[in-house]
Amino acid sequence: MLTGTARETHYVVGDWQAAAFATEPADRARAEAGVAEAYASAGLDAPERFVWVPSPARGAVMAAVLAGHGDALKAAGLDDLLDQARADLGDGAAGPSVLTDVRTRPWEAERAAACSEQGPEQWPRTWAETGGLLWNQVQALVTRVRGAVGEQAHGRPAAAGNDRSTPQEDAAGSLLRAATLDAVLGQHDAPWLALFESLGRLDGPLAGLAEVARSAGWWWPYERLVILSERPGELHRDEPGRLHRGDGPALAYPDGFALHAWRGMPIPPDFVESLTDLTPDRISSEQNAELRRVMLEIFGYDRYLAETGARPLHRDETGVLWSIDLQGDEPVVMVEVVNSTPEPDGTHRTYYLRVPPGTRTARAGVAWTFGVDEADYHPEKQT
Repeated sequence: MLTGTARETHYVVGDWQAAAFATEPADRARAEAGVAEAYASAGLDAPERFVWVPSPARGAVMAAVLAGHGDALKAAGLDDLLDQARADLGDGAAGPSVLTDVRTRPWEAERAAACSEQGPEQWPRTWAETGGLLWNQVQALVTRVRGAVGEQAHGRPAAAGNDRSTPQEDAAGSLLRAATLDAVLGQHDAPWLALFESLGRLDGPLAGLAEVARSAGWWWPYERLVILSERPGELHRDEPGRLHRGDGPALAYPDGFALHAWRGMPIPPDFVESLTDLTPDRISSEQNAELRRVMLEIFGYDRYLAETGARPLHRDETGVLWSIDLQGDEPVVMVEVVNSTPEPDGTHRTYYLRVPPGTRTARAGVAWTFGVDEADYHPEKQT
């Protein structure tokens, strides 16, 4: 049973998890009020203008233009993005970035104070029980968005397998990715905000930042202007929290900026749709090892084993160990197990569980899925 404090922390983390993966349209009035509060906490006048963009991709282009990189974007052939950014910015001056004043300095002060207050032993435990629960999933999403923002310079998704690019495209891509580092992450600052709220530290200098994070996506603060991004309109994840969707983008913003993924792995937009006539030969001839794994999962491990005439590595009372050798990649090793609990029709369902490539026995593979060594695996009843 959770104690009162633990229960409160649980709800705080849950609230920030919901904010991190929210897909509702931004609450613009609330977000702008939060920005004004953050500026006031930093001793700055409120910005004169709020410019809303439909995605972090558009915001990063505008930030790159404000940083003086318009010529580099033009040299890479990004005329459309450049023209759109200039139209969005209009004629008014933005002034210098105030990211350090608005976010970096107060953030670091609160983190240092919290760390000192908690002490070297309690601090990592507090993080693990709050922001640490969200960090990996949110950070993976942030990393993917940053990478895709840079890929705008190449005019094609990175997962398409075409790695040829011009020096101008590479330079522009680096500048766009760098522009994302000048952003406040809004909803994706959730892990740290969960920690700060659990410690009662959101009522001071971080209150405005938290308000924006509950209401909008990424944003770029300047002296006289703020660029604010909408949240994604679609977000699809698998049970472990990885981006995952087979019939469309796993993450999509209102302007069409999107990420396609299968169990967290980047895939081309039309990849799954192209697999309607999938065969073992096509799988084995795929040069991209990661895409080949996706093809295997969609085709079905059991079907692949049957159609290729594969032979088991090992068999015992726990199941059957199989291995699929893949050119240029580690083998896919699986243990085949039969669920002892019958289905409603009386049949027993067969499962194929991925196990480490070095697994040598079926028993060792089943034990690994339960997080124990083979010698310590003594089930009373298999399920």
